[in-house]
Amino acid sequence: MKEETGVQKLVRTLRARAPDDAAELLARESPEFIRDTLKLLPDGHARKVAEHLPLHMRPIGSHDGGKDIAMPESLIELMDPISASVPVGTTVAAAVEAVRRAQVPTELTYLYVTDEGNKLVGLVVLRDLMLSEPVAIVDQIMLPKPFALNVDLPLSNACEAAVRRHYPVYPVVDAENRLLGQVRGWRLFEQQIIEISAQSGQMVGVQKEERSFTPLFSAFLKRHPWLQLNLLTAFLAAFVVSSFTGTIEKIVALAAFLPVLAGQSGNTGCQALAMTLRGLALGDVDKRPKLHLVMREGALGIANGLLVGLLAAAAMWFYASRQPESAAQAPMLALVILLAMSGACLLSGISGVLIPLGLRRVGADPAVASAIFLTTLTDIVGMGLMLWLATMLVL
Repeated sequence: MKEETGVQKLVRTLRARAPDDAAELLARESPEFIRDTLKLLPDGHARKVAEHLPLHMRPIGSHDGGKDIAMPESLIELMDPISASVPVGTTVAAAVEAVRRAQVPTELTYLYVTDEGNKLVGLVVLRDLMLSEPVAIVDQIMLPKPFALNVDLPLSNACEAAVRRHYPVYPVVDAENRLLGQVRGWRLFEQQIIEISAQSGQMVGVQKEERSFTPLFSAFLKRHPWLQLNLLTAFLAAFVVSSFTGTIEKIVALAAFLPVLAGQSGNTGCQALAMTLRGLALGDVDKRPKLHLVMREGALGIANGLLVGLLAAAAMWFYASRQPESAAQAPMLALVILLAMSGACLLSGISGVLIPLGLRRVGADPAVASAIFLTTLTDIVGMGLMLWLATMLVL
């Protein structure tokens, strides 16, 4: 067994490394030592490191990931302790000695400067420290009032800050600016990637904690309630269509174009929804007025709707003109399809913005099952608009 100081040094190094790099370091050790070392790491980081180890080196129970991945919920779960800090008025020579005394000096990026109450006053880049005169004091070379993350800041907001600033390390402070720890930029970027990659699943009711190795029954319990909700909303769309049964019976050609309209308007809405969710994750949505985003997606929706509507209208004209019962109505049916497609795509684009913004406004996760609500809305309005126009303009 290695000495305790050696183990502590290794643990600190592993905490600072990305999971794959940390696994590469651990792979040189025995399985027993790996198991004991992983116990000293935060649960989430230890689990990720274990995933990158060769199968024969993984601790028992980590081969198939019997539990869902626990997602970090606060900065504290991602935070590392401060490796080195010095008080204001410290000379460069003394600061260099503090760096040398750090447990893992090679992992240092910044040297933090604090006052008597351990409040963060500034930070010194190690390059500047090494190039300064030994008799100088750190106050002269430090970056005063550096950007820091408040420990109570929601993790999503901390990720947005990292996306905008791209710093390698972020100090973490409390409400009184006392230095508590630091978070490495790669951890925040990793969290941001996880959040964005999970959006595609959350849009259809798949929880972001679910993975390909999540137990079958657990995955069933997470997904099925959203399918029941989808069934309920589908009944609403069916009710709208059934309200125009007489119109469909008289103009059978409309039935063939209902799925065409639903598919195009649904895809248009999902495109707007994906862009809005991405903007929310990256913090872009809050940089401009919400009305600008709504008008942008509405303009894209009407433009796309007109273009696909023209092609769909031509197809309806061709199809209806070859049906004896609807040949005389072919021009008006083509107009109905053009207007319905344009209107449905316009509404879909606007809904793709308003639905996630509305969910966020009421405190819900904007990504959760947004596509289910969006698809239902576009189906009801799109198909209802087409059948209503056919009733008004053709019959």
